[in-house]
Amino acid sequence: MPRFFGSVTGWLFWFVLFAWAGELAQAQSAAHLTLHLEEPRPGAPVLVGLPFPRGALYSPDHVRLEDREGHEVPAQVTEVTTWDPADSSLKWIWVFFFAGSEAQYRLVYGPEVRRTLLFTPRVTVVNNQRKGGGAEVTTGPLRFVVAKGTGGFLKEVWLDAEGDGFEEDDRIATGPEGRGSFLDLLDDLGPDSSEAVILRITKARGTGPLHAVLKIEGEYRYHRPDNNPSPFVTYLHAYAGQSYVRLLHTITYTGNPDKHRRLAGQYALIATSSDSILDEQQLRGDPGWTQPDDRIAGAGLALVPHVGEPLRCVTGYFEGPWWQRGPEQLQESTPAPVCRVLQNGPDPTRMPPLPNSTPDLRLEGFTAQLSGLDRSVARAAGWLDLRGPRGGIAWGIRFFFEEYPKALEGSTARLTAYLWPPTVEPMQFARWSAEEFDGEMLGNFAQGLTKTTELVLFFHGPTVPVDSVRQVLGYVLDPPVAHADPSWYAGSLVYGRFAPASERFPEFERGLTYKFAWWRFNQHWEPWYGMFDFGDGLTYYFRDDWFMWNNNEPAVDFMWWLHFMRTGSRAAYLTAEAASRHTMDVDNVHWPADPVYHGETNSALDYWRYRKQPKGTPYLGIGRRHARQHWTALLSAHVWLPGWLAAYYLAGYHRGLDVARLTGETYLKRIWGEHDLRGRRLYLSVWNLAELWDATKDPRYEAELRDRVRLMLQLQEEQGGNLVVDRYGYAQVYASHGLYRYWQLTGDSRVRQALVRHARYVRDVPPLNHEMESYLSSIHSLLVGYEFTGEKSFLEEALRRAEVLKTDALPEDAFARMTQRQLAEALEAVSHLPESTTGRPAIWKITNGLRVFGWTHAYNVPWLLYWLEHTPTQP
Repeated sequence: MPRFFGSVTGWLFWFVLFAWAGELAQAQSAAHLTLHLEEPRPGAPVLVGLPFPRGALYSPDHVRLEDREGHEVPAQVTEVTTWDPADSSLKWIWVFFFAGSEAQYRLVYGPEVRRTLLFTPRVTVVNNQRKGGGAEVTTGPLRFVVAKGTGGFLKEVWLDAEGDGFEEDDRIATGPEGRGSFLDLLDDLGPDSSEAVILRITKARGTGPLHAVLKIEGEYRYHRPDNNPSPFVTYLHAYAGQSYVRLLHTITYTGNPDKHRRLAGQYALIATSSDSILDEQQLRGDPGWTQPDDRIAGAGLALVPHVGEPLRCVTGYFEGPWWQRGPEQLQESTPAPVCRVLQNGPDPTRMPPLPNSTPDLRLEGFTAQLSGLDRSVARAAGWLDLRGPRGGIAWGIRFFFEEYPKALEGSTARLTAYLWPPTVEPMQFARWSAEEFDGEMLGNFAQGLTKTTELVLFFHGPTVPVDSVRQVLGYVLDPPVAHADPSWYAGSLVYGRFAPASERFPEFERGLTYKFAWWRFNQHWEPWYGMFDFGDGLTYYFRDDWFMWNNNEPAVDFMWWLHFMRTGSRAAYLTAEAASRHTMDVDNVHWPADPVYHGETNSALDYWRYRKQPKGTPYLGIGRRHARQHWTALLSAHVWLPGWLAAYYLAGYHRGLDVARLTGETYLKRIWGEHDLRGRRLYLSVWNLAELWDATKDPRYEAELRDRVRLMLQLQEEQGGNLVVDRYGYAQVYASHGLYRYWQLTGDSRVRQALVRHARYVRDVPPLNHEMESYLSSIHSLLVGYEFTGEKSFLEEALRRAEVLKTDALPEDAFARMTQRQLAEALEAVSHLPESTTGRPAIWKITNGLRVFGWTHAYNVPWLLYWLEHTPTQP
């Protein structure tokens, strides 16, 4: 007996020892990072995009999410892109999970790390893309069908509220024939209602057992031949174990925006040949410019509810002025015959001159009307719950207030989310002036713009409390934001050597944080709201007034994404998100697109028919110039992809990559010939293509990028070592960031040497052709030279130029208590930026918008701070 006991205890000793050694080895081979959840909402779906340093992670299978106690949290991990061709390790991943009540998590990764892959329940997707087919998605309690053909949204929806399996009486909604989504037009011939047709359904990147993403592509067709078909795209997100879906629905305006007399020919600024150039002076004075033609009469998504009767509706609103949102109040009513909530505001068409606040007083004119409420309030909460004895369906629209006008409407026959309500004046895209040039053009390029709206749709049982409905809708309407420590983003080096925000050099940090805070202050003071405006801001602040929409120059949305990565600020994330969505939709040309062959049929004849389809516009994916309206001026070198791709990486926003590809395809065509391959057009294209190639690994983009880089280096020889011609001195940051990103991917020693030569040139011959714009834009080039050589004169000169970027401190509560006028005066008092030597207003001043700020601060200072922190002896 003792011998047996001894052998057992000995065996147990060695077993425990080996197990401990194995755990120790795994712990030693594993690393971790901390995830923070801002505004955590228990149960909320969370997707966080995370970069990894080169060589740190080679498989998404080697990642596990844990709570603070070390317990595994079910997670879905998606590979997004790699460091290829420099290295096969992962560069970006998406981590999806459902939030708990805690605000911190731990992400463990390493070659020995594994996570649980068997989840219950799971999302299942059966996607039958044969003719007449469709997709059936089951989440556990919810099942729905999206069918190809006439419809436009959900065909059928079942809710297993009892948990006993799907039965016929579990059908809770169906789709109205041809009107599941709609974009109705109005012109002088009268209204023309749309019929929605779904053409294609695919499973998008990030689809897995916990979270499925469908990309639904279709078009609106009209009854009259004078109205062009209009493409739409819906990204539908479904979640394991949940009975709600998140929607991102994109409409395309394909109408004629105004009634001006069309003359044959091309605009000189965007001409693709020398043939038939318009004399824009002949276009002046045509009253048709200011007369709308095709207007949006109504747009939205709809379902037929099957929740039983009697019905009741519940919605929410906020007491108080629009700029001081008080606690949410509930409003309940009975459809008689319809219950409705409508949010409107000053001039919903936003035709210049824009309604805005004064420097001292807030604008009035925001109104929300709710069924059963006998008075108007300023601000609705943006949701409506239609409830009956068989269950309930709740719609919510994100940015319901900021992207006014919006409406929600419910009855026994229809439950509709109106993206543009038919009860307000139609949206028009006419020009603000028949006489004045805008962005150096007399044009109107509204045809082909898009707009994406985010919605949430929650199907629930009849006894679910209203507070629970509000909680679920809040997952989308007011979502939590997850992020790593700012030092993680900086340390990953995915955007080079920039520093996270810190208090070590406050004189430089204030120049960044005050400017971003000033922009956000004005977004909500002016305010810069409206369906086709929200996300953008105006450019110039002179004499207590704002002028010209920015239209994203120079990648304003990317500045916000960088600010988010440096700070972990939820406000920065939400601002970046809105900015990217606006600019990729409204500030871009999306239609008519080139036909795409998918090969999803058996007949070879379909390919030959595809070959005969007409080509799209040559300007696909081309951006706008800063102007008084978003659609009145196009220009080459006015499209910026880095922010769109940052939205794709950091927020899992698929459309960011979709729209970036449009621009990439146009680069391949070289529609402007050699003009496209010179000056800022060339430098910006290298930055854009470097980002796009990195995201896609598409060899066509790689070949185009390599050729453009070759040309930049060739021209540098002709320019005496300068990469940037004097005409476009402010484009220094395009050249330095673009070539640096290319060097990161390829390790090309010629590019490294070219960047060093350029740093030497701008050190010795400061670019002053645009005064502070070009002079300060050279700081990043100097820092790259210092990184590659260690030559201290590069850093010394960067610091010398950055002296004017130092900013003194404001009173601590300045942004909370001051009016616009007071804050502008206070900011100018703490800024050290100089006046212009030409006598003209200095467009780089701290109180202007974010356009010039990219060249002077945003793409320089974070990298300067890195070297200040990592240089043992300050020069």
